[in-house]
Amino acid sequence: MRENPTMHIPINHHLRPLYRVLTGLAGLYVLVFGIAGASRSAGLPLFADPHHETLPWVLGLRTNPAFSYLSIGAGIALLAGAVIGRNVDHYVNLVAGGVFLLSGMAMMTLLQTDANFLGFSMSNCVVSFILGLVTLAAGLYGRSGTAEQAEAEYAYQHR
Repeated sequence: MRENPTMHIPINHHLRPLYRVLTGLAGLYVLVFGIAGASRSAGLPLFADPHHETLPWVLGLRTNPAFSYLSIGAGIALLAGAVIGRNVDHYVNLVAGGVFLLSGMAMMTLLQTDANFLGFSMSNCVVSFILGLVTLAAGLYGRSGTAEQAEAEYAYQHR
């Protein structure tokens, strides 16, 4: 099997268990936030606008029902990836990290407009960036493989 010469993601990194714990905690935070946000924002329109309705603050973040439901789904996905492990967490974390970073950037551009459909505040954007960086780093260092694959990757990197 020939490796992609442009991809140097470590296999069986020694801090892999730490990264799984960090993404599990991040997933738990996002899930608890989503559940609490869904209960606190019950009765509001799905895409309640922060310019017209008073949105509740939950765990330091502003939320509307749509953002709460998305958070529940994201939290379940992160927790499932952390629990399943193997390379599932590697791919889940890579995708989730990118989604968190892109959504934080997109919602920051829409922050002071009527298009802020998830009811983000600046603290939501900062937390989205932090979660994105943590999960992306976990995805980059969370790849697992056989001992032979790890040795081949190490030899390729140090030749």
